[in-house]
Amino acid sequence: MTGMLLSGEASLALALVIPALAALAIIALARHPNLREAATLVAALALFIVVVDLLTGVLAGARPALELAHLAPGLSIALHVDPLGMLFTAIAATLWVANSVYSIGYMRGNDEPRQTTFYACFAIAIFATMGLALAGNLLTLFLFYEILSLSTYPLVTLKRSREAMRAGRIYLLTLIGASMILLLPAIIWTYAISGTLDFAPGGFLAGRVGPEAMAVLLGLYVFGAAKAAVMPLHRWLPNAMVAPTPVSALLHAVAVVKAGVFTILKVVVSVFGIETLQTTGSSAWLVYVAGFTIIAASFVALSADDLKRRLAYSTVSQLSYIVMAAALATPLAVIGAALHIAAHAVSKITLFFAAGSVYTAEHVTKVSAMDGIGRRMPWTMAAFTIGALSMIGLPPTAGFLGKWFMLGAAGGAANWFAVGVIIVSTVLNAAYFLPIIFRAFMKPANGPVREAPLAMVVALTATAAGTILLFLLPDIPLRLARAMVGV
Repeated sequence: MTGMLLSGEASLALALVIPALAALAIIALARHPNLREAATLVAALALFIVVVDLLTGVLAGARPALELAHLAPGLSIALHVDPLGMLFTAIAATLWVANSVYSIGYMRGNDEPRQTTFYACFAIAIFATMGLALAGNLLTLFLFYEILSLSTYPLVTLKRSREAMRAGRIYLLTLIGASMILLLPAIIWTYAISGTLDFAPGGFLAGRVGPEAMAVLLGLYVFGAAKAAVMPLHRWLPNAMVAPTPVSALLHAVAVVKAGVFTILKVVVSVFGIETLQTTGSSAWLVYVAGFTIIAASFVALSADDLKRRLAYSTVSQLSYIVMAAALATPLAVIGAALHIAAHAVSKITLFFAAGSVYTAEHVTKVSAMDGIGRRMPWTMAAFTIGALSMIGLPPTAGFLGKWFMLGAAGGAANWFAVGVIIVSTVLNAAYFLPIIFRAFMKPANGPVREAPLAMVVALTATAAGTILLFLLPDIPLRLARAMVGV
């Protein structure tokens, strides 16, 4: 018994159908803003309910699958739920609800242009995220990965300013270029040597390719999935901060960058296999590349006065924790990587929500201009503080869990480079987040208490609470992460 209300196949289909229909409804209701936004909220809640039902079955041991199209032997467009995909699906569906509530307050409060385009493209991006997270093979993942890139381009360029259009060009050229030049050849190579692209527990490349070739193939996947922002393919992310804050939240927390690290972790677990990578040593090089990205991005964040730019480079750094943990190729490290995907999502969306609220209420974008803002916006900056503590990795916040597992894995593997990177970067995280909190609460306040619109405050308070709840009640993500590696 799975305890599911719907069949697994029906839930898989609805996970795609709901956001797709939402996009159509939003376009049809373009001249009726209240109905348009109601359609967004209803769709987000409906998807959340379907995903919770699906999660209930997966936790009970169900692994539903659905073939959408059979193309050739070993090639199909198919959906299949595994624990890692379920984790990503649950994160995206939950945060779509929070972001929808927040977006209503932000887009109206700032009188942003092209709001129908925003809501419609956001729904398409969620559609792509669902397909990517629930992909049963590399071909399906690649198709939805590309849809995600294309659907988020209009969001990055939403303001249509010269800066926004330039950011959009960098965004599209980097993500589409890397996926076509590196990721697609990696998938073709994988099919050529194995005759299949279907994900499998423990991977399916063992004995089919030598250690050196395996290292090269892994490199194609890592840099081909440029949404993970591993240096040097990271500049698209800070440039994209020209977009409205709800778009930044989508890029950093709900879908885009998570699609990158999810792809890398999925390939490590279900294509290469962590035991194979550990035995061959084919991922050892990646520990150093990811470690460099963690430290270098932290130093850039340290010197950034623009708040969203600081948060963007924090994301570049935090994503590479996940990549470095995957490269360690031990069960404990991979569990830590999966937990950090969840922790970073809920914490970073809180930080961006807070940044957008500060902009909406006070029109402040610079760290140096945030003196006393915590006294004028106590709810917003309290939430920011919780998100920041999570990014540093302090209890009782979600960020502690993933870092604890990753640190334990690095120490257990006697990889002192990784241990050093985690420790040094944690100090750097504190160095670029704590001064913001100090300025906000310890400096004198000028002006009355004035928060952003209620919808924005409700959303950021909810995600801040979620950051703490994920630490206190980590059972579901931890069960999914353990099931992913079979422990």
